[in-house]
Amino acid sequence: MDVGSTLELDYTIIEAARGGDREAMESLLVTSQPDVRRYAMKHCKISDVDDAVQEVLIIIARRLESLRILAAFSSWIFKSVQRECRRLGRAALNFDPYDEAELEQWLQVKSQDQLLCELVDALQKLPTEYRDVILLKDFHQFSLHEIAGELNIGLAAVKSRLRRARVAARSLLLYDNA
Repeated sequence: MDVGSTLELDYTIIEAARGGDREAMESLLVTSQPDVRRYAMKHCKISDVDDAVQEVLIIIARRLESLRILAAFSSWIFKSVQRECRRLGRAALNFDPYDEAELEQWLQVKSQDQLLCELVDALQKLPTEYRDVILLKDFHQFSLHEIAGELNIGLAAVKSRLRRARVAARSLLLYDNA
């Protein structure tokens, strides 16, 4: 099952689970587990995968009602897995692949205007294929499927480009403008 399969999940199941339907919640958790595990395999140390999967399924069960946009379910799961893997990594080895303290410090010393200028500058420095995917996703709020159609590329290519684009943009913002 890929991210697209979660996106194609019957939204009535998500809505019913959000409304307290126990069977719908069980169905949602069973259907979501392969995606959660696959995401965890990519973002966690192998020893943390099972713990991350369990914690994210608990998060889904406890916090589903806070999800406002049903179409955001897949990205919500993905971000939950990333956060949980980072939390487990920090706890086990004091390991954080992203230096959040450095990011917070960078944000605190910049005005809104400076941040906007630096963001625009970083986006302009990105290769066109990265800039296009970031703008379609984050500015125009296209879904991954819509981006794939707009750029005439596969869903896997969209996800890969988006990830690489965000890493490149973050690097440009944090390190090239220091």
